[in-house]
Amino acid sequence: MAIKITEECINCGACEPECPNNAIYEGGAEWRFSDGTAVKGSFTGKNSGITAEADAAQTPVSMDLYYIAADKCTECTGFHDEPQCAAVCPVDCCIKDENNVEEKDALLAKKDSLHL
Repeated sequence: MAIKITEECINCGACEPECPNNAIYEGGAEWRFSDGTAVKGSFTGKNSGITAEADAAQTPVSMDLYYIAADKCTECTGFHDEPQCAAVCPVDCCIKDENNVEEKDALLAKKDSLHL
């Protein structure tokens, strides 16, 4: 399951540097599969099914608030015992995204595909 940032976000930015997958972006910022990962060439996202060049800019999920690119979120599986964004969020707005449910094996496979 990916993590999402709710509308309670105060745009403090505490979560962004904690993400081992560079899946967290400031509102309005385009995201790329290659940002902070080893992905190169054509890549297909595990959540959205989007196939794109790793360096191609993707549409921001939010224009106003920090957001998490679900295709890159592994809930920190394989890096930490808990999602680091949620651990540092001062307003508890980093929560599990019920629309992107994934088992631990799928999260580990996603991590492996992002960090070859």
